[in-house]
Amino acid sequence: MSERAAPFHCPYCGDEDLRPSEAGHGAWECHGCRRAFQLKFLGLLSPGGAHEQRD
Repeated sequence: MSERAAPFHCPYCGDEDLRPSEAGHGAWECHGCRRAFQLKFLGLLSPGGAHEQRD
């Protein structure tokens, strides 16, 4: 897995005009809908696919 993966499209409008943001690691700007968002890797799912919730 690469250390830095780029999104292919905006999760809000689907546009592909994305640019890295200066807001921090994993932050992106969509120049189609003018939204800024951040991506974060949370972890791997268990082999069974069920997500365990921690309290």
